[in-house]
Amino acid sequence: MPELPEVEVVRLGLERGVVGRTVEQVSVGRARSVRRHVEGAGDFVARLQGRTVLSAHRRGKHLWLPLDSGDALLGHLGMSGQLLVVPAEAPDPKHLHVRLRFADAGRELRFVDQRTFGGLFVVAGGEPVPPALAHVARDPLDPAFDDEAFVAALRRRRTGVKRALLDQTLVSGIGNIYADEALWRSQLHGNRPTDGLSRPAVRRLLLSAREVLGEAIASGGTSFDALYVSTEGVSGLFERSLAAYGREGEACLRCGAPIRRESFMNRSSFSCPRCQPRPAGSTKPAQASRSSSARTAGGSLPSA
Repeated sequence: MPELPEVEVVRLGLERGVVGRTVEQVSVGRARSVRRHVEGAGDFVARLQGRTVLSAHRRGKHLWLPLDSGDALLGHLGMSGQLLVVPAEAPDPKHLHVRLRFADAGRELRFVDQRTFGGLFVVAGGEPVPPALAHVARDPLDPAFDDEAFVAALRRRRTGVKRALLDQTLVSGIGNIYADEALWRSQLHGNRPTDGLSRPAVRRLLLSAREVLGEAIASGGTSFDALYVSTEGVSGLFERSLAAYGREGEACLRCGAPIRRESFMNRSSFSCPRCQPRPAGSTKPAQASRSSSARTAGGSLPSA
């Protein structure tokens, strides 16, 4: 699933491609893509046509476009969603579900989704944050993110630190990939109890998360397959800079020990056994995975 860097790259593309433009025509090819718009596809179309896009915002993994009506178009990419800003004459992709044409007859906005886990919907109120997203915490790159409040809140939890990083009500935008990368940089195992972490350790983790998220945005995000692309259809390049995620059996870039893969919440965690030792009392996973790199062996990487 796209995480903060990938969604931010898409937001930047929407800012360049659709802000300031007026929607002239909306077509919905598959109702499932607007299923979260409870009033139905007809109302979805009616609330968009004739409206001007004022800006493009993101909260964690969620996107929204405030409109001049006071409504906002919300989008979530799910596992395979794409928001593409392309020339009107560009061929329709196979999984095109929603199309927005603009009054200036320039490039159009298309929502493409192979697995249809993502979707679009219109809600009342887009500034400063739509009510539908009020439960989502700020992300580490948000200028209003409160570092000390986060440090205190994380240390109050009684859970593993990776689970805490994935809790979008505590800190948003971080998923499996960037949690593993931030933990590797701060030399913490994901099972480390949050209530046992010192304040300096949590601050170091937060700094690591900011660094890796910023670097990933600069590289266009992480693309393991063709499902995540920017609004221009370009894949991200941060896969080349990953230090832990997806590198099972490869040498740790810091100490040389082979990166391990462990089962975690029906997904996988990647860490260095030497730099990130398991906390005392942590159960070693019973499942031993074969050592291979999907990039070199041609297999598929675990889902993010």
